[in-house]
Amino acid sequence: MTVSERGPRERMVFSAAQLIRREGVSSAGMRDVAVHAQAPRGSLQHYFPGGKEQLVNEAVDWAGRYAGDRVARFVAALPEPTPSGLFAEMVRQWTDEYATTGFAGGCPVAAATVDCAESTASTREAASAAFTTWTESVARALAELGVPEERTGALATLMIGALEGAILIARAERDVRALATVSRELGPLLDEAVDRAD
Repeated sequence: MTVSERGPRERMVFSAAQLIRREGVSSAGMRDVAVHAQAPRGSLQHYFPGGKEQLVNEAVDWAGRYAGDRVARFVAALPEPTPSGLFAEMVRQWTDEYATTGFAGGCPVAAATVDCAESTASTREAASAAFTTWTESVARALAELGVPEERTGALATLMIGALEGAILIARAERDVRALATVSRELGPLLDEAVDRAD
């Protein structure tokens, strides 16, 4: 769905997430969000009476749900679903983006965490909730792929932590080397976690 196909409130949340992932919270101004969303500036106060903090928190929430929703689509698209295949798809989303549009964007949840975790409690809580949403989606997928329940949460955290770290390194180096490395090195460990007793 393109920006113009969304309602004004949804466009502003989406636009805030896009600007945060490229510029960080402090550089993503409310006016910039309105322009990106093709929305009247006055509508920001109408939809977000809590101001920028409310908008940022909703953008972070959107990003967590978006990441979580993609997990099931990644698994469904795999010809032979495996934990390593799921992680490779999570990584490929970023390598494809960086190959086609450059290294300007990162994860909006990570950006909000870096910018606001110490100064804005509600944004830290929104980021924590977003990571939880994403982690739970990955853990559910791992369970469906045969990983014992007692390991799914830890492995989901490992996958997301490795991916987020590799995204930061890739952006710094302007190279997907770190992304390729975490996919290659974590893949066998993830597949070894599958319960083969069936």
